[in-house]
Amino acid sequence: MDLLESTKMAVKTLTANKLRSTLTMLGIIIGNASVIAVIGIGQGAQKLASEQFESLGPNVLFVAPGSSQARNGPRGDLPKTLVLEDAKAIASQVPSVQGVVAQRQSLFPIVYRNLNTSSLVVGTTPEFLSVRSFDIAKGRFITEQDVERNTQVVALGSEVATRFFGNQDAIGQEIRIKGITFRVIGVMQSKGAFLGSNQDDSVYVPITTQANRLAGRTSPYGLDVNIISIAAKNEASIPAAEFQVTNLLRLRHKITVDDDFTVQTQKDVLAIVGTITGGLTVMLAAIAAISLIVGGIGIMNIMLVSVTERTQEIGLRKAIGASQQNILIQFMIEAVILSAAGGVLGTVVGIGAVTLVAAISPLQATVSPVAIAVAVGVSGGIGLFFGIVPAQQAAKLDPIVALRSA
Repeated sequence: MDLLESTKMAVKTLTANKLRSTLTMLGIIIGNASVIAVIGIGQGAQKLASEQFESLGPNVLFVAPGSSQARNGPRGDLPKTLVLEDAKAIASQVPSVQGVVAQRQSLFPIVYRNLNTSSLVVGTTPEFLSVRSFDIAKGRFITEQDVERNTQVVALGSEVATRFFGNQDAIGQEIRIKGITFRVIGVMQSKGAFLGSNQDDSVYVPITTQANRLAGRTSPYGLDVNIISIAAKNEASIPAAEFQVTNLLRLRHKITVDDDFTVQTQKDVLAIVGTITGGLTVMLAAIAAISLIVGGIGIMNIMLVSVTERTQEIGLRKAIGASQQNILIQFMIEAVILSAAGGVLGTVVGIGAVTLVAAISPLQATVSPVAIAVAVGVSGGIGLFFGIVPAQQAAKLDPIVALRSA
């Protein structure tokens, strides 16, 4: 009996019990679909994170208060080590940077007439637009004169403007932030979400106004800031900018041992996010792969039942000349067909799930050819592995005993 004949017989046997064959394949189908979907969604999350970090601005570095160890601790324990003068010093003394912006932000209640909301109030400087790649849709942004005079002016995020004013012109209107009146001077162009934070649900005021009239100063060394964003002149100058900024701040803060600040590039932050999302993807894919093993065990159980049910058939075939190898091959082919067919159907379901996620969410989930090849290959291997025991049991049946037991 050749391989083709064995395959035909295996297909005929499996199609004769369609419901049982389908239920047997179910574990493999679910496992394959889960692995492909999880990997595709994980890659989409990594791509989305990459695009969002690129939207922060070209060649941007970030300086945050506190050492990397302190930043891993409770949020409230972060020291107030960065001040506005640090940002001014970086802008004037570091030759490899072309723009520096300081930010401090807090959540405050905002009221317009009988409407109220809570939004992030960002105190910043005029360089914010160029360094962070934001645009103004209407009006103007904060000027250096606004910062110097503690002017009570505000530029609204697009969602805040729509929430308060709808289709009306917001420019010149007055809103109250923490009970203090601010005049609207501009509306920001929509920027979208960043790592789950809606950037359009923020408002922007002069950093001095935010410190002196809203939040208050908390550092004895000057006007403390939450973060300093720095735009290097080009991608090649990023390492030099990181080195020069670090040395300048060490001199200014008189540091001899541990830094009281952290400098990170876009690539550093993106690498951290990539490690986290990659690790989660691998973990979830490993969990999903467990169902492949469960499916393999299901195939083995059904094949063992099949051996018991087909004892007479096995005895008859061996009596008319079929060898142990012939019986072994046929049962293994049946197991491989079940797992491979489940793998193909699972692949179709997985691709459908990835396509659906990409269509209804911001995740640009993609179908990985490698994931498909691995999932189908593994499912076929599982069928082969778990089919060995039933196949060997069938092949070792004594023809006389098999015929009598029937």
